[in-house]
Amino acid sequence: MPFCRYRSLTVAVVLFTVSPYPGALLAGEEGRYPIVDTGQAQCFDAHTQIPPPEREEPFYGQDAQNPRHPPSYVDNKDGTVTDQVTGLMWQKTPGRKRTWDEAVASVDAFNKAALGGYADWRLPTIKELYSLILFTGAEPPPGATSAAVSGAKPYLDTRFFDFRYGDVLQGERVIDAQYWSATPYVSTTMNGNRTAFGVNFADGRIKGYPADPVGPPPAQGQAGSYGIAPVSRELAKKAFVRYVRGNPAYGQNHFADNGNGTVTDLATGLMWQKADSGKGLNWQEALRYAETLSVSGVVRWRLPSAKELQSLVDYTRSPDTTDSAAIDPVFDATAIVNEGGKRDFPGYWTSTTHSVGGPHPDTAVYIAFGRALGFMGMPPGSLSNLRLMDVHGAGAQRSDPKEGDPSRIPRGRGPQGDVIRIYNYARCVRDAS
Repeated sequence: MPFCRYRSLTVAVVLFTVSPYPGALLAGEEGRYPIVDTGQAQCFDAHTQIPPPEREEPFYGQDAQNPRHPPSYVDNKDGTVTDQVTGLMWQKTPGRKRTWDEAVASVDAFNKAALGGYADWRLPTIKELYSLILFTGAEPPPGATSAAVSGAKPYLDTRFFDFRYGDVLQGERVIDAQYWSATPYVSTTMNGNRTAFGVNFADGRIKGYPADPVGPPPAQGQAGSYGIAPVSRELAKKAFVRYVRGNPAYGQNHFADNGNGTVTDLATGLMWQKADSGKGLNWQEALRYAETLSVSGVVRWRLPSAKELQSLVDYTRSPDTTDSAAIDPVFDATAIVNEGGKRDFPGYWTSTTHSVGGPHPDTAVYIAFGRALGFMGMPPGSLSNLRLMDVHGAGAQRSDPKEGDPSRIPRGRGPQGDVIRIYNYARCVRDAS
């Protein structure tokens, strides 16, 4: 997607005109990319729910203390749902699971059906799709075989959008509720697999999923588990599709370098720290870093929410294709040496706790601006012959423990052995006005 970058902006004059999309302005104008709030309304320390901290108290400045643009949907009663914040209109009920190539190719046929009377539907970009996520969900615990008894809650407003978990009777895992986006990964994952990004509304993550078959077919009647599921040739390449229309400017950043260590995104109305923390921090330290930050006299920074930080990802960039972080070059990104000894770029903390109400309020969301590494067994799904590889792609959203010793989790965790660092970096945000 195109970016318009101003290196020495001092004054920005913006003309406001009427937009055909609710909640958004025309392309090229300030405010065309409103970021819907995560919905998180509870505060947490490193392990449990707590009363909202006061300024200068530990854990002050987290997601719930900075509400912005609360979600607002309208069910149009014709199979469509309108997001009144973004101006995007969505398909209410997804169809069957498809491969990514099928999802891309199916748009024309879907438009011929003219859902809601419209014929300009499209497969959503990863930023459009992620606009729907709500961090009021709870992921199923490891090994769950039924969402009904696990206390799981989708990361999606199911009052407006139809949703279903994976069908364990068909060999799926409970968490197999991935949705394709139209955004391919510019590099590859796993063993050089062609990859496209998607959002899993069952476990609250963005991952790059193989667009081609990988791994052996599952055994007859075999149901997977959350922790060590065998990778199914069918499941590895199929996901749901929820089509979108409206607001074609959504997700297009408009960065202005203010020349004082800050960068303003005129599209979102957010001002960003041009540099990053320069070192790894645990979650509490990252919140404190943001609270006390001053950049050229500019203060009142905060750690961004998951959806605010994801708005910065440049999905046309990656360490393997541009030798850079997945972020516009107007920003500075500290290089690191990753667990495999290669030049890479860090993950960045958000202020958003993961699995609210679920079994793991001791984790928080981070965005991988470098490779999203994991220790995968060979063959995939096994616990032997572990190999470190980019399993989810630069631009993935995962979660880490808020505190602890990463050396005690040396081979990662989860189905793809996600690398656990705990000491992630921080890039702070504030309102531009």
